[in-house]
Amino acid sequence: MLTGDLKSRIDQIWNAFWSGGIANPIEVIEQITYLLFLRRLDDLHTLEENKAARLKKPMERRIFPEGKDPRGRAYDSLRWSRFKNEAPSEMFVVVGEHVFPFLRTLGSDDSTYAHHMKDARFTIPTPALLAKVVDLLDAVPMDNRDTKGDLYEYMLGKIASAGQNGQFRTPRHIIQLMVEMTAPTPQDTICDPASGTCGFLVAAGEYLREAHPSLFHDAKLNRHFNHGMFHGYDFDNTMLRIGSMNMMLHGVDNPAITYRDSLGQEHGSEEGRYSLVLANPPFAGSLDYENVAKDLLQTVKTKKTELLFLALFLRLLKPGGRAAVIVPDGVLFGSSTAHKAVRRMLVEDQKLDGIVSLPGGVFKPYAGVSTAILFFTKTNSGGTDSVWFYDMQADGYSLDDKRQPLLSEDKLGLHAARASSHPLSKEEHAKNNLPDVLARWRTLHPAPVRAEPVEAPSPELARSRTEQSFCVPKADIAANGYDLSINRYKEVVHAQVQHRAPSEILAELAKLEDEIAAGMKVLEEMLK
Repeated sequence: MLTGDLKSRIDQIWNAFWSGGIANPIEVIEQITYLLFLRRLDDLHTLEENKAARLKKPMERRIFPEGKDPRGRAYDSLRWSRFKNEAPSEMFVVVGEHVFPFLRTLGSDDSTYAHHMKDARFTIPTPALLAKVVDLLDAVPMDNRDTKGDLYEYMLGKIASAGQNGQFRTPRHIIQLMVEMTAPTPQDTICDPASGTCGFLVAAGEYLREAHPSLFHDAKLNRHFNHGMFHGYDFDNTMLRIGSMNMMLHGVDNPAITYRDSLGQEHGSEEGRYSLVLANPPFAGSLDYENVAKDLLQTVKTKKTELLFLALFLRLLKPGGRAAVIVPDGVLFGSSTAHKAVRRMLVEDQKLDGIVSLPGGVFKPYAGVSTAILFFTKTNSGGTDSVWFYDMQADGYSLDDKRQPLLSEDKLGLHAARASSHPLSKEEHAKNNLPDVLARWRTLHPAPVRAEPVEAPSPELARSRTEQSFCVPKADIAANGYDLSINRYKEVVHAQVQHRAPSEILAELAKLEDEIAAGMKVLEEMLK
């Protein structure tokens, strides 16, 4: 949790960029990312120096080489701890003409961060702005992993405009809900084929740290966590840089965050590789139909990106692998041949576990499209007995463009009941459904490491369709043409009509007639 003082410092950095002439929030984050990476390089180099001094041996790995760069400046002077003390004009020259060219040479390093720095661009316009931002960033404590991660998440939350190709930021509490419901394990290999800032991968990592802390005491699992568990793909290099930094600041040493058009031909090598897919893929945007992988088009012939991504997820998952993905409501009830084919595939050929209908304003101010979360397991042999539906009405925030919190901080998010030591009241639940979604889901799909009590059989199986959640047998879904819209199955309780005696109604009409007559008499008197 960031303190008010830290938030204030980040706000100062942000405002410095805006007043200094950089108004694009993506560009602000990108420049901060470069500077944070430079600070990290200096910290790593210092650790290596200290290690060599203690062991009285030469340094095993020099991040900043000995000697001078091609322009004749000592590499040692390119370190954060050195240039931060220079005069603004000198610092501007060092960073722009020496440090950034050096950054672009680090691509041969085997780390994902270095790879994404190969086309780093320095766009801070003035020495004064650079000096101010470096001073402010230098004052931010970067020793604690939680603080670093929260700090970067807070900055990412300031991205207030949608990007190209349908990109927008998924609310963090919705990401956490999807992660908790899928309950990642230390053996999972996790993929987000539309990773953006890597919010899903970060949340999965944080869940594992809390739920499976012992994995870090096992050398094999620890290595898997840092070098083989997390995979993210995007075709926006800026997002790749930001996402990589987000993972690094959350303590993942070397995730596979790579450039890839997920719907393109090159996904073939990834088929059947992952045990968990978490994603909010683009619903609209540019689609190079000619470059779409032929095997995806064979599965579902369409130009709709959301349907192609569903086909992709099934390709990427290994048998037994599971997915939690956000889709626009049109996927659930669209009448085209492609829509029906995808839904039939999920219900008949795979195991469709559940659908959470999200409130209409969840993605404001970026988009107003109605959405739902699909939960399914790849089996290639069916397995859907019934599908669990939950009609989420509120996520704790107003559903307008402002998205203001409706409850105090301890009543927001997934674990509001845990934080406040008692369940949410009926009125509080009406403003935040997230704890209830997770609690009801867990009675059907208990997380392996949670100590929460599980009722058997789950009460969800017996709920009426007038309730907020309920299960629908596969036969009913097939009979409705595989329509997965919750409104197709939800039943509404109509208020009972009160039948009244005719004499009572006639008496009321007579009374009304008398009142009208009296009113007319008053009006006539006024007109005389």
